[in-house]
Amino acid sequence: MEPPVAELKQKIEDVLCPFGFEVYPFQVEWYNALLPPAFHLPLPGPTLAFLVLSTPAMFDRALKPFLQDCRLQPPTDPVDQCVAYHLGRVRKSLPELQIEVIADYEVHPNRRPKILAQTAAHVAGAAYYYQRKDVEADPWGSQHISGVCIHPQFGGWFAIRGVILLPGMEVPGLAARKPPDCVPSRADRIALLEGFNFHWRDWTYRDAVTPQERYSEEQKAYFSTPPAQRFALLGLTQPLEKPSSASPEFSLMTHTPKEPQNPSRAKGWLSPQVSPPASPGP
Repeated sequence: MEPPVAELKQKIEDVLCPFGFEVYPFQVEWYNALLPPAFHLPLPGPTLAFLVLSTPAMFDRALKPFLQDCRLQPPTDPVDQCVAYHLGRVRKSLPELQIEVIADYEVHPNRRPKILAQTAAHVAGAAYYYQRKDVEADPWGSQHISGVCIHPQFGGWFAIRGVILLPGMEVPGLAARKPPDCVPSRADRIALLEGFNFHWRDWTYRDAVTPQERYSEEQKAYFSTPPAQRFALLGLTQPLEKPSSASPEFSLMTHTPKEPQNPSRAKGWLSPQVSPPASPGP
């Protein structure tokens, strides 16, 4: 990794990693090369970007403290607000740089995703994006089969949260990092894709590899509970109409979350012509 990239990656990790996030650098051209022009990021190919994902630890380290400290504005999703808050802290920590953040759920006015999260995770080397094309002589006939990313340490127990773009910072010498192929056998890939497409409610597809850490039972219950009941589940009151002034960094959240784009919510496509199935929580 080029020294400037390594230094910048460390600075971003210092902000995010204590709260249960991981960061992976990539070049915009690696992402664009896999997609039709309509989905390209409109930046020069060597532009530096970072993928951000959340691990199971994010729930306790970031989300619960955030919910306790901030009054949220319904109907905005609390997880999206929490992630936006922490990505805003990255921007604040690097005031000398031009930074653009695209959250996993953001879409253009025509509803086309601004970022295909699973494609970004794959090219950044963070998680392998398993698709139907990765199964030789697949058994599904005319059925639509959506792909899913698997993390080498966390299996499916993670979520892609977005990308950080640095317009004007080009790193043509950055070496590509292949994602670990942690589900190499045909039989296991079939089991993974069938579990994700047909049995996602039982969470078992997430154990395609033995994870170092899974979502806690509390976290699983949170994401399985209707949004209106989630605050009571954690012993918190319902969000009020306006955000509090508990932290000046809260004002960095200016977005309105829309349709999510990450593997656990089943919305990141390498082949974007078709829509994947719905899925429970991150």
